[in-house]
Amino acid sequence: MQSNVAIETAPAAHAAFSLERISRRSLFEPLGVLLLTILGFLVMGYHPGLEDDAIYLAAVKADLNPALFPYNAAFFRLQVQATFFDRWMALFVRSTRMPVAWAELVWQFIALFLILWAVKMIANRLFAEETARWAAVALVAAMFTLPVAGTALYMADQHLHPRSLATAFILLATWRVLDRRFWQAVPLLLVACLLHPLMGAMGISFCIFLTLAMRWAARARSFSGSPAMLLAPGWVFEKATPSWRQALDTRTYYYLYQWTWYEWLGAIGPLIFFLVIWRVSREKGDLLLARFSLAVFCYGVFHQVLAMALLWPRSLVRVTPWQPMRYLHLVYFFFVLVAGGLIGKYLLKRSAWRWAVFLLLAGSCMFAWQRVEFRASQHLELPGRKPANEWLQAFSWIRQNTPVNAYFALDPHYMDAPGEDYHGFRPLAERSELADTVKDAAAVTQVPELGPVWATQVDALAGWPQFTLADFERLKAQFGVDWALVSYPAPQGLPCTWHSKTLAVCTIP
Repeated sequence: MQSNVAIETAPAAHAAFSLERISRRSLFEPLGVLLLTILGFLVMGYHPGLEDDAIYLAAVKADLNPALFPYNAAFFRLQVQATFFDRWMALFVRSTRMPVAWAELVWQFIALFLILWAVKMIANRLFAEETARWAAVALVAAMFTLPVAGTALYMADQHLHPRSLATAFILLATWRVLDRRFWQAVPLLLVACLLHPLMGAMGISFCIFLTLAMRWAARARSFSGSPAMLLAPGWVFEKATPSWRQALDTRTYYYLYQWTWYEWLGAIGPLIFFLVIWRVSREKGDLLLARFSLAVFCYGVFHQVLAMALLWPRSLVRVTPWQPMRYLHLVYFFFVLVAGGLIGKYLLKRSAWRWAVFLLLAGSCMFAWQRVEFRASQHLELPGRKPANEWLQAFSWIRQNTPVNAYFALDPHYMDAPGEDYHGFRPLAERSELADTVKDAAAVTQVPELGPVWATQVDALAGWPQFTLADFERLKAQFGVDWALVSYPAPQGLPCTWHSKTLAVCTIP
């Protein structure tokens, strides 16, 4: 009788235990991802207005206040016309009445969390061991600012970028494909395209390869891509204008055949890694990891060959700004994810001291690199915090003390200046400026029609360090600029209203 009771109650006890485990996991998993998101954020740092944010943050602020940027707004307006990101962020700010600075910070954190959540979901499918799954997430979090070969990309930026949000949705779509919920991936990829069309296209391409690998692994090995992907519109063959070529030559990383050997190694190495993982996993019977690795390898080889074919002929130079090598961005995410999983599976296991060493080494190395990269700035430039960077102090003073329609002249190479750390003038000072040679040149490569205006303004600023009062008066007569951000002490004759040890804000008489 007792044995019969035991037999009858055993399935119920087992079911209750399974439900308890699922409940604990459903609670622990988001908390664990949240903790690693915080650690990743602290390692990578936060720098609003940095690099590409000179374009996107300026666009958001212009959407919120149309009175901003009465001059040269085309240098960011035209570049963001293909994305819904700036309008969506402006809508969010209006709806919540949250200050832009805090809204950017909140969504930066959400983007990082979604990326790591998707990584955990993918790792749950690829690895049976929980230590491997969490090691994958931990390594991705630590390596957010890992440079992607020679593409001038990080895996994730130190500011809110539509590419990070698009990446999150692409990784979520990858998870749904791995679960064979193919149609659930479609809306996720659509959102990615609305946020960042180029990354969205890369995500669609990868999910096609992964779907083929999941359904027809044998066919995926011989898949070579659709010939339609090689077709191009007529403007690709149009002759490049001198101003457009001048702007293009400022982006040396666009030119694949000028990459260094270690940049080529950074491109080819991960593909070799996935080729090896595919073969080893297949031999061990780990079919899902094998098929996933096959998909990454085929995706990478296809896009690498396509990039080499498109970037070789001089007649196709207009294709260069497409940056086809940016396919590596997804490859690097998958590379770090799988590498982290294997480290957790075979090396870390359940050893507390190994985990401690692993997290310390990965996090401290990347943290130290960020401090070297942005040594003149605070590691976390949080809202309301007084900037330590003199350039940012100047931008802050300008934003608070000059007219909204002020038009500034400043060194066209200011973003490259020592101590500036690649912060953008427009989004942080919220004022118009003459064209620069760093970010505005990137806009010209995407929108050739801006070339003549850009070249005229940049040429007018040539010889900036030797400018005298007469040069500033010439700029005012030619372009209408009425303010200048110059080195301190300022050129004789310029009346200045603010200065630090190295910079001065002056009016042009």
